[in-house]
Amino acid sequence: MSGNESAELGQVDVDPSVRQVCANGICMQTTVVEAKLDEGNIQEAESALRDGLSLNFEEARALLGRLEYQRGNVEGALRVFDGIDLQSAIQRMQPSVTEKQPSKKGRTRSVESVPGVSQHAAGLVLEAIYLKAKSLQKLGRLTEAARECQSVLDAVEKIFDNGIPDVLVENKLQETVSHAVELLPELWKQTGCYSEAMTAYRRALLSQWNLDNDCCARIQKAFAVFLLYSGVEVCPPSLAVQIDGSYVPRNNLEEAILLLMILMRKVYLGKIKWDPSVLEHLTFALSVCSQTSVLAKQLEEVMPGVLNRIDRWRALALCYSAAGQNKTSLSLLRKSLHKDEEPDDILSLLLAAKICSEEVFLAAEGVKYAQRAITNAQGSNEHLKGVGLRMLGLCLGKQAKVATSDFERSRLQSEALKSLDGAMALENENSDLMFELGVQYAEHRNLDAALGYAKKYLDTTGGSALRGWRLLALVLSAQQRYTEAEVVTDAALEETVKWDQGPLLRMKAKLKISQSRHMDAVETYRYLLALVQAQRKSYGPFRNAPQAEEDNVNEYEVWHGLANLYSSLSHWKDAETCLEKARALIEYSADTLHTEGVMLEKRGENDKALAAYVNALLVEPNHVQCKILLGALLSKMGSKMLPLARALFSDALKIEPTNRVAWYHLGLVHRDDGRVADAADCFQAASMLEESDPIESFSSII
Repeated sequence: MSGNESAELGQVDVDPSVRQVCANGICMQTTVVEAKLDEGNIQEAESALRDGLSLNFEEARALLGRLEYQRGNVEGALRVFDGIDLQSAIQRMQPSVTEKQPSKKGRTRSVESVPGVSQHAAGLVLEAIYLKAKSLQKLGRLTEAARECQSVLDAVEKIFDNGIPDVLVENKLQETVSHAVELLPELWKQTGCYSEAMTAYRRALLSQWNLDNDCCARIQKAFAVFLLYSGVEVCPPSLAVQIDGSYVPRNNLEEAILLLMILMRKVYLGKIKWDPSVLEHLTFALSVCSQTSVLAKQLEEVMPGVLNRIDRWRALALCYSAAGQNKTSLSLLRKSLHKDEEPDDILSLLLAAKICSEEVFLAAEGVKYAQRAITNAQGSNEHLKGVGLRMLGLCLGKQAKVATSDFERSRLQSEALKSLDGAMALENENSDLMFELGVQYAEHRNLDAALGYAKKYLDTTGGSALRGWRLLALVLSAQQRYTEAEVVTDAALEETVKWDQGPLLRMKAKLKISQSRHMDAVETYRYLLALVQAQRKSYGPFRNAPQAEEDNVNEYEVWHGLANLYSSLSHWKDAETCLEKARALIEYSADTLHTEGVMLEKRGENDKALAAYVNALLVEPNHVQCKILLGALLSKMGSKMLPLARALFSDALKIEPTNRVAWYHLGLVHRDDGRVADAADCFQAASMLEESDPIESFSSII
């Protein structure tokens, strides 16, 4: 904008190098005016400005106040501003600005539609009110400052009822308005008036203020931060500002995420510069509501070069891991841990080891990651050594499940326990580690140690974790202390909400069966079915009958458990009915075929039972119970079938080394095959395991 255009629009500038003020095409030095202000002669200073720049009273006073504010004399500036009736000035200038403006839907207007003199007055008076608000803020009079700042915006809406004309975007008036729009919510926050702050933020973003992209982005970011961290739940936007078909956030978190995603979109479009804090806030917000897959999409859209690629890979890996996409997460971690990238990044190594610890066929890879993490846990990262030892122990434990020999399995199990014990020595208050040690000791049949860790875990968590109660009950059942295990289960049921009681009730039914209280077990299963019905009603008519895997009360498991119970009692009709109910939920299931085979075998229909077991293994090749029963059935068909039966029992023991039934039947095969010593060893193993056999597998609670 040229100097002539500035004069025509009534723009007032202060040149700090030569200390001049210019208005109406006239410039004068501030030396005389400042001297009179220093002497306290405000009226003489005002007269000098009026005469020198052809200003009226309000304009001269406004300019004087501005000079005082720029000189740092806040109290002096406030005295000057108090001498002006700013609201009356606004009321006087309102008709002069609006009466000649044509009625148009658009906001673009010609220079002639807004008289230069009125703009001149509006610019100075509105700036005076804004600077008065800033002066009050610096003096700690925050409520007064907020009201004065709000009056600036109210005045703008009165003067420019359809928004600020585009021709004024570059002048001082627009700058004043932008500053006021940004300042008002901050003032309300400082006063503790959070409802007014929220209203000010929404007014700033929804009204026509002609804000530039940077100013609008700062307001959006500040509003998002307020919504995320203020601790005040604000109401959704009013119906008056909602557009039909548009998304309306329901709470603070959703509104903050919407604002932050808008900011990210502006970055992608090149409207604003990259601000890493926006991504940090968005990461927090989406993590809180478990929407890490959405966060991953946002990270993928960030232009190359903005984020360090290894940081991006690491962040994406965390997102995908939290979203349950471990395969994708591990692939990204492998890239970041490549020898040409950052192979010794301890956090990436630990995350990779954690992912590998959840899959038996990745456990060996996880061991390498964990060992590298332990090696690099030095200096500032020394506190992570315990985490590394924990991951190493979990990976070794998983690796032991697919060991090729008994010796290798025993060695890996021993190393796993050693690593977990080492981690416990460094992190003796880690409740997750207590639980994992309890499970490991239980699987190795060191029940006293397992019981100690189960109790310690419950004490540490205050009994709030369901898996702690289940572990304690399973260890007690393995010690043949069924009555105590049932007491623990009842105590857990009292501490657990209704929808989480499914696993406990199934355990209670199995405890009753172990004590030959079969009808009591039937009653427990009936209660479970009632819970299933209540759960289905709570989800509404659109809930699918085969419930999702994460449901704690699984209808299929209830019907299958009842079928097994009735089958053990030889109640064939009831067992068939329950099996039909289970098949209606899951048509092809190895567990259902296993139960069907047991029923057929008990009724002497061995050929059909054999077919059921084979079909079950086709559905699930590693189904241990079917391997055992198929091997037992084959071993009764003559000596020619003994090698095949022995292979089936050996396969079952590779998958589940502590299965006492498999050891017993393997002993029978060795006996019939003439290997008496081997048979004795198998029978001894079966006998020892029977004395410590839980009602459910310990791995079922992991």
